[in-house]
Amino acid sequence: MVFRLAHISDLHLTPPPARGIELEPKRWLSRFAWRRKRRRHSQEALATLVADLKAQRPDHIVITGDLTNFATSQELRAARVWLESLAPADQVTVSPGNHDALAGAGGHERFAPWAPWLGDADEAEFPQVRVRGPVALVNLCSATPTALHLAQGVLDAAQLQRLPQLLRRLRGEGLFRVLLIHHPPSVGVVSRRKALRQAPELAEILCAEGCELVLHGHAHEASMSTLAGPQGLIPVLGVPPASGSGAHGETARWHEVEIEAGEEWRVRVTARGLGADGRMAELGRYRLHPTYLCESRDEWTDLA
Repeated sequence: MVFRLAHISDLHLTPPPARGIELEPKRWLSRFAWRRKRRRHSQEALATLVADLKAQRPDHIVITGDLTNFATSQELRAARVWLESLAPADQVTVSPGNHDALAGAGGHERFAPWAPWLGDADEAEFPQVRVRGPVALVNLCSATPTALHLAQGVLDAAQLQRLPQLLRRLRGEGLFRVLLIHHPPSVGVVSRRKALRQAPELAEILCAEGCELVLHGHAHEASMSTLAGPQGLIPVLGVPPASGSGAHGETARWHEVEIEAGEEWRVRVTARGLGADGRMAELGRYRLHPTYLCESRDEWTDLA
């Protein structure tokens, strides 16, 4: 059985017009930055990418955060409308990003409008698990308000406490475990001011319990790294923004992850992106060796 997973991230949907004067300092600063950087994100590019993704008919879509820019209630509602247009909620899983919790009160309850897309519990809580075919999607939330000029991620104690037993149970059920998180858990993928604060704690859990694959966003570029697992290295893959215009960065791109069950897992990743002609095309593909047999990134076979 082959399960086809589509991975997109960092949509940065165009925000609705602001209402009144913005009193929250971080939102005010971010709106100023958006005026300078909004050309880096194109809703036309995003629409082209989504049309291409739908044409490939994946079994499930995962979005690793930053649907919004300023985390206003208006944006969260507008993002929900966008999600409704993408696919039925049980076919899409969203892991919120730092821009989705830019300012305001902390806590996961802010994501209540997105509850049907967070997991099958239909609640704004984490971690959540969705089992689809041979795959278990383990959804974490690293999104939290931070101080000015910071974009760090945080995994609260409740998530870290529940995660080991969850991974252990899913391994016992023979499922391919895909961990979803906005912030990259590998050291060095992003700068310290953008990093996941609990990366060491998460790495320790994964070293003990393992998972087969980690998908993230946040870096705004394609990235490939690894974390130690109980029997070898765990692949950690990031994808560029789904709305990337190519202005000072990568163009819109998504990844198709094909997971084939058998005596040992087979995983193939296909990158599709926006070309200079404005059309989506295959950029390349590569195969991941069975996760726990991988000893170095050099052993990953490039099929591009």
